[in-house]
Amino acid sequence: MKAHKGVSTWCINHPVATILLTIALVLVGVIAFPRLPIAPLPEAEFPTIQVSAQLPGASPDTMASSVATPLEVQFSAIPGMTQMTSSSALGSSLLTLQFTLDKSIDTAAQEVQAAINTAAGKLPKDMPTLPTWKKVNPADSPVLILSVSSTQMPGTELSDLVETLLSRQISQIDGVGQINITGQQRPAIRVQASADKLAAIGLTLADIRLAIQQTSLNLAKGALYGESSISTLSTNDQLFKPEDYSQLIVSYKDGAPVHLRDVAKVVNGSEDAYVQAWAGDQPGVNLVISRQPGANIVETVDRIQAALPGLEAMLPASVQVKTLIDRTQTIRASLHEVEITLLIAILLVVAVMALFLRQLSATMIVSAVLGVSLTASFALMYLLGFSLNNLTLVAIVVAVGFVVDDAIVVVENIHRHLEAGDSMREAAVKGAGEIGFTVVSISFSLVAAFIPLLFMGGVVGRLFKEFALTATSTILISVVVSLTLAPTLAALFMRKPVHHAHDKPGFSERLLAWYEKGLRRALAHQKLMIGVFGLSLGLAIAGYIFIPKGFFPVQDTGFVLGTTEAAADISYGDMVKKHLAMAEIVAADPAVQAFSHSVGVSGSNQTIANGRFWIALKKRGDRDVSASQFIDRIRPQLMKVPGIVLYLRAGQDINLSSGPSRAQYQYVLKSNDGATLATWTQRLTEKLRSNPAFRDISNDLQLGGSITHISIDRSAAARFGLTASDVDEALYDAFGQRQINEFQTQVNQYNVILELDTKQRGKAESLNYFYLRSPLSGEMVPLSALAKFDAPTIGPLSIAHDGMFPATNLSFNLAPGVALGDAVILLNQAKAEIGMPTAISGNFQGAAQAFQSSLASQPWLILAALVAVYIILGVLYESFVHPLTIISTLPAAGLGAVIMLWICGQDFSIMALIGLVLLIGIVKKNGILMIDFALEAQRNRGLAPQEAIFEACLTRFRPIIMTTLAALLGALPLMLGYGTGAELRQPLGIAVVGGLLVSQMLTLFTTPVIYLWLERLFHRPKPMPTTALATTD
Repeated sequence: MKAHKGVSTWCINHPVATILLTIALVLVGVIAFPRLPIAPLPEAEFPTIQVSAQLPGASPDTMASSVATPLEVQFSAIPGMTQMTSSSALGSSLLTLQFTLDKSIDTAAQEVQAAINTAAGKLPKDMPTLPTWKKVNPADSPVLILSVSSTQMPGTELSDLVETLLSRQISQIDGVGQINITGQQRPAIRVQASADKLAAIGLTLADIRLAIQQTSLNLAKGALYGESSISTLSTNDQLFKPEDYSQLIVSYKDGAPVHLRDVAKVVNGSEDAYVQAWAGDQPGVNLVISRQPGANIVETVDRIQAALPGLEAMLPASVQVKTLIDRTQTIRASLHEVEITLLIAILLVVAVMALFLRQLSATMIVSAVLGVSLTASFALMYLLGFSLNNLTLVAIVVAVGFVVDDAIVVVENIHRHLEAGDSMREAAVKGAGEIGFTVVSISFSLVAAFIPLLFMGGVVGRLFKEFALTATSTILISVVVSLTLAPTLAALFMRKPVHHAHDKPGFSERLLAWYEKGLRRALAHQKLMIGVFGLSLGLAIAGYIFIPKGFFPVQDTGFVLGTTEAAADISYGDMVKKHLAMAEIVAADPAVQAFSHSVGVSGSNQTIANGRFWIALKKRGDRDVSASQFIDRIRPQLMKVPGIVLYLRAGQDINLSSGPSRAQYQYVLKSNDGATLATWTQRLTEKLRSNPAFRDISNDLQLGGSITHISIDRSAAARFGLTASDVDEALYDAFGQRQINEFQTQVNQYNVILELDTKQRGKAESLNYFYLRSPLSGEMVPLSALAKFDAPTIGPLSIAHDGMFPATNLSFNLAPGVALGDAVILLNQAKAEIGMPTAISGNFQGAAQAFQSSLASQPWLILAALVAVYIILGVLYESFVHPLTIISTLPAAGLGAVIMLWICGQDFSIMALIGLVLLIGIVKKNGILMIDFALEAQRNRGLAPQEAIFEACLTRFRPIIMTTLAALLGALPLMLGYGTGAELRQPLGIAVVGGLLVSQMLTLFTTPVIYLWLERLFHRPKPMPTTALATTD
């Protein structure tokens, strides 16, 4: 390379232009940094849509067959859908549709709406409304929970205010996906009829329903078009108050009018009286706010918080709004921890440079290159549309070691020429010119290791695309800055080192002397070194095979989600008591900052036997346990509350499930036969509970629901002119909380609900006094004349489908120290041991499913990284052989990574895999520095291979040690990290630190031997006498 023709020489000759361009680059980065959005992780969630359908009073079986199934048939035709699940309970069905990563959620929403419209004709005619959809993943953790309370306002009025003002306004904010109003008691007028009074007068509930529907309307009336004016017609056709309904004449008895008040009580109430929510121990209405898939969490919450003061000003003075849980606090804390880690890494790297270079100007030059490269990377991140998140910041932390590598190699070579007596400018020109190709080789081969990450598919590929591009862009920037700014500053400021006669050898000189002795011994025992290389290769492969495999570490986000489960036939009152008892235990734990809980049918909670807990923990430094340890600590206390179980799981930033879960991992069983499926689900559940590797095993069967079955005698009914449809309608009027009418105001619409009197609708004996009118004779016919009442049976509270098949979901957590890969093997063994029939299929979902997919691709990813590095090196060196020498440094790194992960009790997770890919890029630098010099010495100076590699090892020893230490110290803060989000970063740091330690100890001695061995194997040089280099001393 002709130095005077290179870009380095131009920059040295034009220092002002170089410095000004560098300042411009820094300014662009400084301007871009505050504009980068903040997120916990890169956006990698599946586009997900939740569809909700309501038919009050319909049984789970009716909802599954008549509502969920017609919808599933239409949804199954939507292209790009990867998963479709549904859950049908009393009066509601929830369907969750998950699509491929490249599917636009807006396009998916349009296709979902079209499918709903197509299915509408096959849905029950008496559904109050068509199914609705939301762009939300019900499995996702809420981003914000607001508590609304009032000491003066009734619950129904407060709920109405929350819905019409707060919820509607917040739902219009960009990024908000769904607002679940827990504890909402939506205002309604309830008509509570007396079966006895109706029978005495000869009326049925159908008479009441039709009378109300015909006397309270809101129809178009037209207008009066006069010669000079137009007057709109209006009537008092709508009824708004209970007393207005009470005055309605529903029939006549012996010529006297029968008012509604004569046969029923009409009261102000709520649509569902069996719901309640608490903020801590205070009853109220809570807004559980989730984001749209793909929306930035921090930006979404910031928009909500900015809008709240204006919304609060519109509320009555007695209403208080409090932020109960804000997930962005832990996100910001986590990013702050990474920023501190970045600062520590920079300081450690600068300290290493000062130790080895022992010259302030050289240290400052390398530091300047580091600062410029990192700052400029923010500008590229902004242009690429990336966010500041845990992975992109970790990429920058790791890149600290890479960035200084280039600068160190350049500055150290210039430093060497200064020591040889060249002037500052000559040393800068020669040093940069000689080392330019080496710097490019190091950086391009490092970038090559990231190429496979860019082509990874699925969620893992989407997650690490930003990581890989951030790291590679920072590396490429550092190449340019190292070959332009570094030699320019060196020509201006670096001075020739001054050595005094009384100076003692420095640390690097003593280290070099030790290495020279060791290298001579290694070259004298080449067969032993080849054996060491072979052993490290074998141990690295064996270590990878046997080390436990995992997906992502369980994070401590400071947020814990809980699902309660009680007996399927529990009453609402008992459920409330048990929830309050658990709430006292949660409130007493010193790690808890705030929490909310709710019971009743609301949002994704479909039964009274289930409830929800949302728990925010204190900042990581203010509590003595992690989220997982908090769960382990509080679990025994919660088990003391009889008749109910609270399943807790730590909220995760990486959420791949498609529905609410009681634990971190899910396994789904499917079969055509629901009864057989239930039997084997219970057997597998019990089998897993006997294995100590699993924790919190549960399934979603909930088979203890009581069913009162009525057998209709169709022949008897026909004699009275009645049908099964008439019986169903009458039962629905009495027990279904049927929405028979509605009235509208300017801001909302409210329902009129028909039911039996509260004293009668909860008793089975009420069926004996239940009457229908015969259309043939007009006589009142008791239901007992048409049907018999069977003994109550047991049935499911909810029915689940997965891909249109009956399904059950097993949820589980893992005991400490158990890897997900081991759990997959153990679960499959459990299925085989109980003899589960092949007619029942099973598959993992969510994180466990993604883990299986990533596990299969891991060896190919590692191989692809190796091939990419080999190809780049082969192109750069125009050789098939020399890249093999450079790649021979990698087995020791892999061995070190596995050993360190094992020592630290970590499984081989995706983060550890990325650490291994980084090592592929980092460690081969040692080989490049040696081989590049040795080849130049052989080709241009005529040295023999052994002399050339010996001189290369000694000459490049200092930059090798400096760059390795820089990379190691850049990763050390990740390994030792503490605080919010540290568990996600630690495996990567552990793998890199372990790999660098072992590879540095081995490759300094094995690489020169491999080089000589390959030279003899492929180039067949003439036999050489043993030189003085290879002595045993």
